[in-house]
Amino acid sequence: MPETARSTSTPAVTRMPPIGPAAVAAARSWDASTLRLSKNELTAFQTQGPAVAQQPACLILYSGEDAGKRFPLEGLALTIGRSPECPIWVDHPGISRCHAELLRDADGYLLRDLASANGTHLNGLRLELPTRLHDGDLIRLGKVALKYYERQSLDALLHDRIYRMATVDAGTDLHTKRYLMDALERELKRARRNDHPLSVLCLDLDHFKLVNDQHGHDAGDQVLHRAAALMKLQVRGTDILGRIGGEEFAVVLPETELPAAIELAERMRQALAAQPHPLEVRGDQGQRTVVQHLQTASIGAARLEPDMADGRALLAAADLKLYSAKREGRNRVAG
Repeated sequence: MPETARSTSTPAVTRMPPIGPAAVAAARSWDASTLRLSKNELTAFQTQGPAVAQQPACLILYSGEDAGKRFPLEGLALTIGRSPECPIWVDHPGISRCHAELLRDADGYLLRDLASANGTHLNGLRLELPTRLHDGDLIRLGKVALKYYERQSLDALLHDRIYRMATVDAGTDLHTKRYLMDALERELKRARRNDHPLSVLCLDLDHFKLVNDQHGHDAGDQVLHRAAALMKLQVRGTDILGRIGGEEFAVVLPETELPAAIELAERMRQALAAQPHPLEVRGDQGQRTVVQHLQTASIGAARLEPDMADGRALLAAADLKLYSAKREGRNRVAG
């Protein structure tokens, strides 16, 4: 496959594109000490060996709401585009549905443009022919920038850490409310643009306050983490599961009609109700004991309707159904 010569001049793009407002807002509340890498993380990069060499190359998103997102490159042909069917999905209006493609060979990856409307640029130069990617190359698709890493590096690791801090809830390892709401608005626009269904679930852990009152907040944290792990096992790869409050969660379900959403909600409810949580609690004399706690949940489901103004309206509709489930006795689904 043809390949253009790699430019040795200074790239035209020399400044990092701005980080999205969601990441900026989250950064203001970060404790800088949390960016310190652990000894194990540093050792992975200081030690030259097969384990490090086998780590996949990746792209890091440098712009937009998802700035810092990491795309591992695993495959022989990976399309980048706005279509949800693309292995590297970047939902931005300036990107074509199938904008560019990464082609893997024995020496790494080649980048080629797929006749996109706004072009594909590599280190500031518009791509005319398939071109070899090198570590640190900056790719621009329309107004979206991505950086290519052909191997694991501290830079890539720090980007991944910052992205997780902005988008992942530390107590449950689920998405944050900010991330979920941004994703909901994007999915709502896509659903209306393509006339596709969209549903949302709202979930609340029943009588969760009693866990904290009777066993302490450490036990409550254990229940939250365990419940989140059980919910994760039920959702699909395209679903977006996040924590929106203390013991409240939501799931954005693209391409999903209400009956299918209710079926998923019922599976989640049953999974939670069937799994006792072993809690390690401290007794009056300081001794630690294990108690079995059964945690149930109430869930509300709603579908996007034409009269809903935005994602918050859809979430509010699911929340109303959630309160119907709680009024009817809890540990049930309402839709």
